[in-house]
Amino acid sequence: MARMAGTPGTPRVLRAMNDRAALDLLLEHGTLSRTRIGKLTGLSKPTASQLLARLEAAGLVQATGTTAGRPGPNAQLYSVNPAAAYVAGLDVNSERIRAAVADITGRTVGTFKLLTPRRRTAGNAVEQVVQAVDGAAKAAGLNRSDLHRIVIGTPGAFDPSTGRLRYASHLPGWHAPALLDELAAALPMPLEYDNDVNLAAVAEQRIGAAREHDDFVLLWNEEGIGAAIVIGGRLHRGWTGGAGEVGFLPVPGTPLVRNVTKANNGGFQELAGCNAVLRLARELGIDVPAGTQQDAAAELLAEAALRHTASEETGADSGPYGELLARFATGTAIGLASLVAVLDPAMIVLSGDVTVAGGEPLRALVQAELTELAVPRPHLVLGTVQDHPVLSGALESALATTRDEVFDTSR
Repeated sequence: MARMAGTPGTPRVLRAMNDRAALDLLLEHGTLSRTRIGKLTGLSKPTASQLLARLEAAGLVQATGTTAGRPGPNAQLYSVNPAAAYVAGLDVNSERIRAAVADITGRTVGTFKLLTPRRRTAGNAVEQVVQAVDGAAKAAGLNRSDLHRIVIGTPGAFDPSTGRLRYASHLPGWHAPALLDELAAALPMPLEYDNDVNLAAVAEQRIGAAREHDDFVLLWNEEGIGAAIVIGGRLHRGWTGGAGEVGFLPVPGTPLVRNVTKANNGGFQELAGCNAVLRLARELGIDVPAGTQQDAAAELLAEAALRHTASEETGADSGPYGELLARFATGTAIGLASLVAVLDPAMIVLSGDVTVAGGEPLRALVQAELTELAVPRPHLVLGTVQDHPVLSGALESALATTRDEVFDTSR
């Protein structure tokens, strides 16, 4: 909860606490009657009535109809006013920017996708972000100035001491020294930046597989391998924002990669990244599908998972696809074993299109391998936020801060 003005225990602060409790209940339930709000908060009917009148006058709640089909008079229903604030989230990679706008209830009201391949001039990043924001706002029937906050997810991380993007040399146009200042000048609302994998973890923690878990690791595998580390309910970012850049992790089974910043590559990426799936397929005589490395790897693992499941049911040999799945699972588990030895997380969430394509067969194989390679034995689960998890996390992050600001009625 945001810090409230005034002295704790004063009527003003207590009213603000009750207001926030009611608003959180409305977000959770959608609509509630005055009587139901009173019961859930422990407030008397007159106090609940005053609370709702206060929130309605402030534009934070609205009357949305009445109950019907029950004995007695119909009761007025209330909900959070979705127009109380709007936020935007952006998911940036080397090929496109995906943007979305959500109202304060969390409902997505506008989306936009901007393709950005091979645009390598530094000035383009600001123009592209503005174009993506405007496109999503327009799709929502809004203007850029209607947005309360924007959260932008990118590969790598912005070093807090320099403001420069690190660990993502493959992202064209995002390394100009004054980029963050230029973005702030171009957009009139607060901007926040986070690593894309961290935002996927935010989505899983708020609305996905890691709900109610305060200690977990999310392993991401798409264009590259990365991890998000949540300790005590908080993301661990590291001194320069580079915590979780595990694609650079030296691991057994691959040549030692030196000058990793220049190479933008590392041992774990070579062992279990999308490029490794394609290499394994070729070694096993499997035709590699056309398309990007990420899409081709996901297609191969999806087919391998299907054949593995069929072989389990029929007893037939799954052939080279089964070997592909097994070898990829081993490579994934080798990298995870290092993380587990250091962090001892309660849970590991497997996310990203490449890993998720392998489904439950891949998860079970990685779990079995990790059990033999590591002393701690965290529970492995597949990520459940599969519809643009980075974008979902950006919106969830923006909404959390915005709700604290907008719902603070003590000011």
